[in-house]
Amino acid sequence: MTSARRMLIDANTTPFYHVINRCVRRAFLCGEDKLSGRSYEHRRGWIVDKIKALSTIFCIDICAYAVMNNHYHLVLKIDVEEAKTLSPKEVISRWCQITKGHAIATKYMNGDALIDGERMLLDVLIAEWQERLSSISWFMRCLNEEIARKANREDECKGAFWEGRFKSQALLDEQALLACMMYVDLNPIRAGITDSLQSSDFTSIQERLNALSPNSVTPLITQPPVDNSQPTPHKSLAKFDGATHLHRQTGIPFHFADYLELIDWTGRAIRHDKKGCIDNQRPKLLNELGIASDAWLSSAKDFRRQYSGISGRWDAMCAFKLQQGGKWCRGKSSSEALHPNQPLG
Repeated sequence: MTSARRMLIDANTTPFYHVINRCVRRAFLCGEDKLSGRSYEHRRGWIVDKIKALSTIFCIDICAYAVMNNHYHLVLKIDVEEAKTLSPKEVISRWCQITKGHAIATKYMNGDALIDGERMLLDVLIAEWQERLSSISWFMRCLNEEIARKANREDECKGAFWEGRFKSQALLDEQALLACMMYVDLNPIRAGITDSLQSSDFTSIQERLNALSPNSVTPLITQPPVDNSQPTPHKSLAKFDGATHLHRQTGIPFHFADYLELIDWTGRAIRHDKKGCIDNQRPKLLNELGIASDAWLSSAKDFRRQYSGISGRWDAMCAFKLQQGGKWCRGKSSSEALHPNQPLG
C-alpha cells in the first residue's frame, strides 16, 4: 500500500530527500522521438531553470539533479532554519512569486492599516505560507504543474502529463546521501547515453565541473527569451562543506574533491563496455565511511531498486518507519547488510 506523503517526508528526522517523477504513458519529457523525428531536447532546460528558480523562492536546496528523456531525479535539502528566520514581508514576497497571494497580504505590503480581524487572518496566512516554503510537496507541485502545462500547450493536448505527484526517499545518513547523489549524477553514464562526467548533459555533476572551468561551454539547446523583468539571480547548487555530521552543517557533508574522486572511480567501474582496469586504490570517501567496494558499486547502479521510501542504517530506517506509524521496513541498509521485508517488532 502506498504510504501517505506525511509518512515519507519529515524534516525533523532528515533534511535530505531523493525525489523522482516520470511522464505518463512513456511520453517524452525530453530527448528525440525516433518515430516522429520530433525533438524535445529544449524541455530539459525547462526543468533545470524551474528548479533553480523555485530553490531561490523556497527554503530548499538542490544537492543533485539529472534530467533524462522521460523522467528526472532530484536530491533536495530542506532548510528549516532558513524558513524560521524569514520575516513576514519576506514570506509574503516569496509566496506571491508563485501564487496570487491574498488581498490582505497586499494591503499589508502597501503599508495600509489593518483592523484586528485582518491582522488575525494575515497571521494565519503567514504561518501557513512559511510552512509551505519549506515543503517538498509544494516545491514539486509548483515544478510539475508548470512543466505539464507548458508541455501540453506545446503538444496541443490536454490531460495528465505525469504518472503521479512524485516518489520520494528519505536519506537518513551520510552513506545514503552519498550513494543517492552518486546514483543521480551517474544516470546518463549508467544508461549508456554518454561516457564521461563532462558530457553528462543536464546533470548537477556537469554543472559543478563547468563551474570549475571558466572556459567550459554549456550544452546548446533552444531556450526561450530571457525575462528581464525578473532579475533575481538563481540560487546556486548546495555547497559541499565537508562537515562530519548530516544534521550539523549547512550544505553537503563531504568535500567536493573527495566526491569528485569517488564519482570518477565509480563511473569508470560501472561501464562494463569500457576497456582497461580500475585502479585498485579505493577512493578516500569509501575508506572514511567504511563501505565495501562491491557494495558501493551495487548501490550506485541500483539505488532506486534497493531502497523503498527510505535509505540509511537499518536501525535508523526502522526508527523512522515506527515514528511515522509504519509496520514494515523494506530494502537494504546503507551499511551493506541485506534486509528483506521484515516486521519492526
